[in-house]
Amino acid sequence: MGTSGRRTVRDLRRGNRAMLLRALYFGGPASRNELSAATGLSAATVSTMTAGLLESGVVVEAGQVDSDGGRPRVLLKVNPAHGYAVGVDVGETQVKVELFDLAMNVRAGAHYAVRSAKHDPELVARHILTGVDAVIAESEVPPAQVLGVGVGVPGIVEPGPGALVRAKTFGWEAVPLGALLRAGTGLPLYVDNGAKTMGQAELWFGSGQGARDAIILLVGSGVGGTVVTDGRIYRGAGMAAGEVGHLKIVAGGRACRCGARGCLEAYLGAEAILDRAGVVADSADEESALARLLEEGSPVIGESVELLGVGLSSLVHLFNPERVVIGGWAGLMLGGRLLAEIRAAAAANTQAQPFQPETVVLGRLGPDAVALGAATLVVEPFLSGAAYPESVPTMPKS
Repeated sequence: MGTSGRRTVRDLRRGNRAMLLRALYFGGPASRNELSAATGLSAATVSTMTAGLLESGVVVEAGQVDSDGGRPRVLLKVNPAHGYAVGVDVGETQVKVELFDLAMNVRAGAHYAVRSAKHDPELVARHILTGVDAVIAESEVPPAQVLGVGVGVPGIVEPGPGALVRAKTFGWEAVPLGALLRAGTGLPLYVDNGAKTMGQAELWFGSGQGARDAIILLVGSGVGGTVVTDGRIYRGAGMAAGEVGHLKIVAGGRACRCGARGCLEAYLGAEAILDRAGVVADSADEESALARLLEEGSPVIGESVELLGVGLSSLVHLFNPERVVIGGWAGLMLGGRLLAEIRAAAAANTQAQPFQPETVVLGRLGPDAVALGAATLVVEPFLSGAAYPESVPTMPKS
């Protein structure tokens, strides 16, 4: 009985700390009074908890504000230098590794080219591990302050210690990326689909902020997506929800990289757009080639906008989101010039009642969104209180 009571009290304290940390992280700097109002915790509880967080260095003072007739109120914020997170973006042409502080400022970065025709899993794992060591060394951050490594990869990631990745575009079938990485690092490790890490970043810091129900689309060489319901990423029974690039928009249509036909990705990803325009380009040259098509006003671009509208219509009818965010380098390139046309194409294919064209917006986080989102995989357990007051875990977890 006594053990159960102690466990319950500990869980309550951890929950209170998590509420305070999240309130400060997403809404700070804030005074103790503001924290009490934001969390519903008593002034005494906030005072006790913030004292412990200040003593441990998780939280620091961030100035003062005048109060009505009393002493100035001290503002608090999460200490950006208390811990660091590594975010990794495994893309078509490169592996990008970046080190972020808790304010999500990039402290160091490393990039490793990958040939588009060959994504050898062991080579990718070596690039990641080399990059982790490189960014820690470059930043001169004490390794003990690195909270973990988050990795965003294409395809479906199965949960578990092995972090099995099924990515047909890479030729990966049940690649144990987690196990390959754990052989070379003792840092806590988190692996997720790259479109979902981008979606998490936009949800936390970008155009998805404040949305409870949203669709976040990544358009790069291919197409991926994130479905957000009630403020959380919807993953489905097999962790495969959000594969919007494989919505069928043309029965028996063009062959897709997944092996099926008629997928949105077979028409809309940069690789598919260039192929439909008769442009031959290696993955490394796709960005400049797509920019030329836009400059030339290629009819394939107009067709792609119409097909994107069809795809968005299906998503709107299915999920009724309050916001649709378009990201990824190709999505930002198209949307940066043709957002009005994309909105019009979506509206033309969608019932008026569940859709307002202005709810389609561009992502705000640019090309670092996948790596930034991967780093949030590390920050999330920190905010939950799992790393406080205990020391940063040294045993990896998924």
